[in-house]
Amino acid sequence: MADNLRFDGRVVIVTGAGGGLGKSHSLFFGSRGASVVVNDLGGSHTGEGASSRAADLVVDEIRAAGGKAVANYDSVLDGDKIIETAMKAFGRVDIVINNAGILKDVSFARMTDQQWDAIFSVHVDGAYKVTRAAWPIFRKQKFGRVINTTSAAGIYGNFGQANYSAAKLALVAFTRTLALEGKKDNIHCNVIAPIAASRMTETVLPPDMLASLKPEMVTPLVAYLCHEETAENGSLFEVGAGYVGKLRWERTGGHGFPIDQKLLPEHISEKWGKITDFEDGRATHPDTTAESMESILSNFENTSKADTEAVRPKVISEDGKVDVEAAKALTFPSESFSYTERDVILYNLGIGAKRTDLHLVYENSEAFTAVPTFGVVPSFAAMNGVPFGEILPSFNPMMLLHGEQYLEIIRPFPPNAQLTSTPYVVDILDKGKGCVATIGVKTTDEEGNDICINEFTMFIRGAGNFGGKKEGADRGAATAANKTPNRKPDHVVIEKTGEDQAALYRLSGDWNPLHIDPEMAAVGGFDIPILHGLCSFGIAGKHIFNAYCNNDPNSFKNIKVRFAKTVNPGETLETSMWREGNKVLFQVRAIERDAIVISNAAVELQGDASMSSKPKL
Repeated sequence: MADNLRFDGRVVIVTGAGGGLGKSHSLFFGSRGASVVVNDLGGSHTGEGASSRAADLVVDEIRAAGGKAVANYDSVLDGDKIIETAMKAFGRVDIVINNAGILKDVSFARMTDQQWDAIFSVHVDGAYKVTRAAWPIFRKQKFGRVINTTSAAGIYGNFGQANYSAAKLALVAFTRTLALEGKKDNIHCNVIAPIAASRMTETVLPPDMLASLKPEMVTPLVAYLCHEETAENGSLFEVGAGYVGKLRWERTGGHGFPIDQKLLPEHISEKWGKITDFEDGRATHPDTTAESMESILSNFENTSKADTEAVRPKVISEDGKVDVEAAKALTFPSESFSYTERDVILYNLGIGAKRTDLHLVYENSEAFTAVPTFGVVPSFAAMNGVPFGEILPSFNPMMLLHGEQYLEIIRPFPPNAQLTSTPYVVDILDKGKGCVATIGVKTTDEEGNDICINEFTMFIRGAGNFGGKKEGADRGAATAANKTPNRKPDHVVIEKTGEDQAALYRLSGDWNPLHIDPEMAAVGGFDIPILHGLCSFGIAGKHIFNAYCNNDPNSFKNIKVRFAKTVNPGETLETSMWREGNKVLFQVRAIERDAIVISNAAVELQGDASMSSKPKL
């Protein structure tokens, strides 16, 4: 087999490289064309003493074989000096292998602070210091590979090694986070749990076993993970004596208790067998923070209401297939919604109304009205009552993207009213990597008159491949392509959103923490809490309501949009409009990013507004 996985031109730093695994790694990379920085403080396995001899011998061996190498004798706590050695000798750094470590084994009852701190200092702080110094270089050159070294003690625990076990498990979490942060810059980070003969293992393993645990049986995995063609990232491997295996978390199916009832220890005791059962076929293997929250978030729908599995038709079969017609036949609870002038004003302010817009913010104005997109607000509570976990396979709320919104206004909203909203399934489409679910909500007044109809179209990542149809039926205006004409827009409105706009808009009832909580936003993959899609929907609707409807709700028939990209609070939105018959086609652009955030959008006009071709400015 040819040695085609080479490292010519690459620069590798190996810490703790004076013997054992580190020496094996250094020699191998040197033999495959890499320039190697051999770091070793030269101390004992417990961290005492220092000597340049160990690193020098490895460097001499690499050079004798025709390779390139330099020695470094600094502590890993001086990571910047180690990186500086590489930059001075070779002008770059491509790979960091954090291998240095010490042992201070003692039972927890007898452990001192010094014994605890010394282990964390070398293993955790050392890996941090070296990697941190290399990170800016990796990012600038758009390439980097990091290997951290954990152990079985870190994964499973080991008597007398509380300090060592805790530090080694910390390196697993360190690796997985670096993998997430470095991915966009082609920086891959993995962690190995090796068993090999070394200065540390010789104190805990018998000689006959050490003879068969050659470090050279670990190094090939390290080399493979560091190669530029290897895509593996954020993974944990056990390796030794010729064996290589990847580890992952496993979680039982568990049990969800109703969230509207008090939970007691006795309830836990009653379901303990189910909570701890790995053999019932419901076990999962969460691999991300979002996946870890899936079961918890889906349990938000678990209440003690009368609708139970016993009376509700089963939509998802045992093999994961979805009966879409059964889903459409389901009935869900209606939700009441009462509002006053205060709620109308709060919504209008939430979509950017100014104090000078008296018809939107002052209840005593003769023209006081709700912007027609207010029609989404009564539907929020009804949407929260839809049991998505019952109708969608592998449903994870954090994987849900609001794709499109259609709103039809049947009767203008009075200043105050008591309304009832009822959700229903419009369609569920199988898109392979995910599914598209459209949920309708019909809203009526106290007399039973229809007020408005919403259709929420959502893309749920990871919920596809359930054997369903890929395309839905044409529902007329609700599925119109609404492509903008190839000419300059007839009218443009520019409005800067506020830094606090999401905090204000959510008070109208869209309480998703993704729009306010930085930690939840991070779980969803966003740098900051994003603006509600329905807020930008409302802002654009307000622009058209003013320009083409003269703020008359009787002129606004329906609105349909596609959410193309997210909006960050504080960005400036540009709504471009094209009049085509009784429609106003439009798109919304975030100016700072030059990104279209709403596309394939239109408002259908009626009454006098449908007859006029120019905006009323």
